[in-house]
Amino acid sequence: MKKKIMTVFGTRPEAIKMAPVVKQLIADEQTTPITVVTGQHREMLKQVLDIFQIKPDYDLSIMEKNQSLEQITSKVLLGLAPILQREQPDLVLVHGDTTTTMAASLSAFYHHVPIGHVEAGLRTWNLASPFPEEANRQLTDDLSSIYFAPTELSRENLLKEHHSADRIYVTGNTAIDVLKYTINHEYHHQVLDQIPADHRIILLTMHRRENQGVPMANVFRAIREVAQADPHLDIIYPVHLSPKVQEVARQAFAGAPNVHLIDPLDVIDFHNLAARSYFIMTDSGGVQEEAPALNKPVLVLRNTTERPEGVDAGTLKLVGTQSADVRQAMLTLLNDDQEYQRMATARNPYGDGHAAERIVEHCKEFLTKDIM
Repeated sequence: MKKKIMTVFGTRPEAIKMAPVVKQLIADEQTTPITVVTGQHREMLKQVLDIFQIKPDYDLSIMEKNQSLEQITSKVLLGLAPILQREQPDLVLVHGDTTTTMAASLSAFYHHVPIGHVEAGLRTWNLASPFPEEANRQLTDDLSSIYFAPTELSRENLLKEHHSADRIYVTGNTAIDVLKYTINHEYHHQVLDQIPADHRIILLTMHRRENQGVPMANVFRAIREVAQADPHLDIIYPVHLSPKVQEVARQAFAGAPNVHLIDPLDVIDFHNLAARSYFIMTDSGGVQEEAPALNKPVLVLRNTTERPEGVDAGTLKLVGTQSADVRQAMLTLLNDDQEYQRMATARNPYGDGHAAERIVEHCKEFLTKDIM
């Protein structure tokens, strides 16, 4: 009998990383997939679904401007309950550390449905950083029955919290799987028409809640100063749709001709611009995993990271949000070729592009054993 496996996700990064799993479930003759999206991100989520040709079975459409974490949580709980009652899935798969992930896990728990956590075991051990993601991922792991850890370190973190070793599987990260769908060597984007071929490009992303306000302004000040001093350098910044991010970005970079503020990118655009960049600056989690697969150094604009494997491997450098630190880290990569090559050629610790296949196989094995 086919096993009914429900995937629940709501943000653009979740959708990108869950897309290979959904595609694998659809292709597998032993599973009946049910796809539920919450719409925690609306337009950005739709972009990803369209690219991967995924049609959700259910869409909670919870997105509202400036909604609180309490509103997101309550809407997911109330919206998912009747779907779980109707579908009676054998397993619910969630991803990562969003509020959708935590709330969906809680709803599945309330309905006595086992939970599989994709990208389980990431930790900073600091509930305030990143906020609220660190709490979301710890709560989700406490509720889960099976864990898909991207790395050995993630597995060790779960073992430290006394999760059962026989329910933890190291699969690699599905972010690496996605690249085989997206990278195109013939790719072109209109922003590249504005940049001379001999210029170096830095791709920037920054949006996290804990960075909004003063930390973000500090980072942008440093980036503008470096860009102004180097006429052969261009910054491409796809600005998050959050009004708070938009306001700070447009104030900070007003009148800077070599800082290109563009609309948020779909996953194909982002991966291909990343592949054409010199290095990447980000406070995103997923970018920290994707960039090493493209041999791009990453400056992480955060004080902590739940992906220390990349720091240890040398592909990532944690630089924080102080202007002086950001400026120095940029100048080092721009001027020190030995340091640049060290980071660009470091081993990617995040997988081989076959994580989704492993996840689906372990799900079937888990359900065959009827483990709860």
